[in-house]
Amino acid sequence: MATTPPETVAPGEPSASPSRVDLTGEAADLLRRLTGIHGPLMFHQSGGCCDGSSPMCFPAGEFLTSEADVHLADLVVDGVEAPVGFWMSVSQYDYWKHTHLTVDVVKGRGSGFSVEAPEGVRFLIRSRLLTAEELSAFGITTPTVGRVG
Repeated sequence: MATTPPETVAPGEPSASPSRVDLTGEAADLLRRLTGIHGPLMFHQSGGCCDGSSPMCFPAGEFLTSEADVHLADLVVDGVEAPVGFWMSVSQYDYWKHTHLTVDVVKGRGSGFSVEAPEGVRFLIRSRLLTAEELSAFGITTPTVGRVG
């Protein structure tokens, strides 16, 4: 799946170009700081328990991805040499494929497995439905809503 570099956007605002995942300015700042501590990073969004609705940030390669995961984007962060891969479990993607994701940061402790946990903040996903143009660009059919027949 081809990706475009993310833009730094306000949560819920459409990007200037089609992308699956964007970052807020606060998330980009935190990724710069965490990269300085841990080296190259990656995100994984699972559909499981234990903060399963929060994106987990790991040193790149520490979380092993497989055919059970979808690569949504390589997030390009100014000041960070390596793009930050964003992966999602296939089962979670089935629920979220019609949405655009924005990685944001909020105060509070998240999972102990994610590298931002000691910082007193956690990454958070904000989502909105993809526009008709974005759905078309990504080759996703519009879901049927309402009664059939």
